[in-house]
Amino acid sequence: MEKIEIHEAELRLMELVWDNAPIRSTALVRLAGEQLGWKKSTVFTVVKKLCSRGVLKSADAVITPLVTREQLRLSESRSLIDRLFNGSSRLFLTNFLAKEEFTAEEAAELKELIDRHTKS
Repeated sequence: MEKIEIHEAELRLMELVWDNAPIRSTALVRLAGEQLGWKKSTVFTVVKKLCSRGVLKSADAVITPLVTREQLRLSESRSLIDRLFNGSSRLFLTNFLAKEEFTAEEAAELKELIDRHTKS
């Protein structure tokens, strides 16, 4: 998977786009003003940056995401694992699970997920 670069402020705007896509640029400016306290110029600057990186598409004053939340989560997860755990998902999970407590239901879901992704 290709690495997707999204900074914290960009992510906040992406959440608005994902929740309302496709969205007219005027509506995005209004929402960003109301929910993020952003000015029109800030919204357009961030949209332009995200378009240049292939994350958003802006055509005929309509903003459309080219990347899904799941694609971003996978990219960010992989980047974190590569950077902090030398690419080892096992080491990441070991560290994560060492400090977490799960309900029986959550543990069952995790076990099922691991079983589905276990090589035979």
